[in-house]
Amino acid sequence: MKFYDSIGLPNPDRVRIALAEKGVLDRVEIVQVNLWEGEHRTAAFKAKNPSVTVPLLELDNGIAISETTAITEYIDHAFEGTSLTGVGPQERAVVHMMQRRGEQKIVDAIGAYFHHATPGFGPEIELDQNPAWGQAHHQITLDGMSYFDTVLRDTPFIAGEKFSMADITVFTGLNFSETYPRVMIPGNLTALTEWRSRIAARPSCAFVPDTLKGRP
Repeated sequence: MKFYDSIGLPNPDRVRIALAEKGVLDRVEIVQVNLWEGEHRTAAFKAKNPSVTVPLLELDNGIAISETTAITEYIDHAFEGTSLTGVGPQERAVVHMMQRRGEQKIVDAIGAYFHHATPGFGPEIELDQNPAWGQAHHQITLDGMSYFDTVLRDTPFIAGEKFSMADITVFTGLNFSETYPRVMIPGNLTALTEWRSRIAARPSCAFVPDTLKGRP
């Protein structure tokens, strides 16, 4: 398999952590895609993924899977090990619900702020910016942080008692938030801060988010 990656961005990071959690990162060929230089918009990449987004997982039979949750589902069911997407109907439903909230309240929100209210990937990539839309998502991100702090006051992980893809989603969103647009976790959100430190200590999450050539 080939994993088209862009280290330090939340969605590719989600896939990399999932691969590491399943213990198969060394069984995948990793191809770095530099979004700052527009490598995801080349004709060759577009032929693999018309949405021109990363991550992308290309199977040995030529099938290309895009969309982070779909990729994570494939990884979770293709390889043995602890489930990241839940076991049984109730657990699976809760994991998917909370990971979607992680996307909406953190990953998508901070992404909208980054792309519309900051220079983002630069003027050649960030076309049709809407600064007001971006600024509105700054507050949505902060509200999302507050929401997950409340959740984590009652449970050790985002979706309950077990580590799951919901934790991966929120963790990578917070990493991106603090690394690029510099939206930090407020100091009073102690449960979220403690949880993030625990997740960061996992071997699967030990990567440096700003090492790809060409990034600011």
